[in-house]
Amino acid sequence: MTQQPVRLTAKGRATRRRIVEGAAAEIRERGAVATTLDDVCRVTATSKSQLFHYFPGGREQLMYAVAEYEADRVLLDQEPYLSDLTSWAAWDAWRDAVLARYRQQGMTCPLGVLMTQLTRTTPASREVTARLLQQWQRMITDGVRAMRDQGATAPGVDPDRAAAALLAGIQGGVSILLQTGRLTHLEAALDVGISGLRPPC
Repeated sequence: MTQQPVRLTAKGRATRRRIVEGAAAEIRERGAVATTLDDVCRVTATSKSQLFHYFPGGREQLMYAVAEYEADRVLLDQEPYLSDLTSWAAWDAWRDAVLARYRQQGMTCPLGVLMTQLTRTTPASREVTARLLQQWQRMITDGVRAMRDQGATAPGVDPDRAAAALLAGIQGGVSILLQTGRLTHLEAALDVGISGLRPPC
């Protein structure tokens, strides 16, 4: 499913990216089911022949590319903090960045598009979502482990389990955000999850 045209020129890579970004924006606005290849051609000012040149597998391949694009955005939106959770100041900055991004993006956030649109309509996109969650959890685990190794966490913190619980809380908070438009549960999940890592006062 990751098949792509080989040896694309710089112009070709830019065109392909423009198609993916345009398709992603259209899916956020209209939903994956309602978005057709004709819609993508219209919003990206490309012809059908161009689209199939870059995505010979048609709609399925394009949706897979959109899923990869949205998954990348989920992690990029949390940088530079997610990659450097080595102090409590960094954890607080990461928490604030996550909330700020979801507050801004609301129900059109990349994770929401993956969870509610692409994985339901494009089975291959589930692989992308699973890979995203594995990478996200691994990065949180690395941060918990770094804090533990500094002796900065509560006694007995298990980095793998703590990261799994924190990620589950975030995903649950995002799911509720998508249903209600309220950020309260995501904020609580982050605050409770991070406070549980800190040593007792």
